[in-house]
Amino acid sequence: MKVHFILVEPKVPENIGASARAIKTMGFNSLILVNPCSWKEGKAKWVAHGSGEILENAVVFKTLDEALKDSDFVVATTARARSVKYDNVPVRKLAGFLKQKSSVIDNLALVFGREESGLTNEEMKLCDIVSSIGMARSYPSLNLSMAVMIYAYELSAPDREENPETDKIPGENSVKVLKTRIRELLLLTGINEDDNRFGRIMERISFLENDDINLLHSICNIIGKRNIRKQ
Repeated sequence: MKVHFILVEPKVPENIGASARAIKTMGFNSLILVNPCSWKEGKAKWVAHGSGEILENAVVFKTLDEALKDSDFVVATTARARSVKYDNVPVRKLAGFLKQKSSVIDNLALVFGREESGLTNEEMKLCDIVSSIGMARSYPSLNLSMAVMIYAYELSAPDREENPETDKIPGENSVKVLKTRIRELLLLTGINEDDNRFGRIMERISFLENDDINLLHSICNIIGKRNIRKQ
């Protein structure tokens, strides 16, 4: 599983540099930036001490939608509850949660919002699940690079036997593909994207385990074959 750390519109160069350092320290190497400030020189490079290649190789996109194009599963990080998502996976449980989907996720994206305002509701809707870091007090909130470090640590955890970035996973049975197939079936039944059930069903798919995801793929295959025969 390849893990990509995505920072949306970071405005503080030091945060980008510190995030790069955190990513490398925990054994990851993919940093994606959405409409960022200048990051390759000066303060960001100084703070990134020893991980300059992460900065140099960072991929830049104009929008989050573009940045998520190749991701199979997307985790939005947030410090507050959002009405656009019902379920939340605490950071301490995220590695175990993802392990249950180890055979259906190839490219995992962790999305971090702006330093002051986080992610917009529209950006949250692009993500499969929401995750947060439990804190004793809501203020002061964690610095962006601190949050990146915590997630990087929890997903790498050097003392764990398995690292989410070490396994190579086929993509044909991914969660992303399943969501596309279920979306088509829902539209055929008359349940469109404006229906509250549509969003809830799509969100719950993200919480299924490997066996359940593979089972739904099998059902979709059967339905697809029957539709072809009818035509």
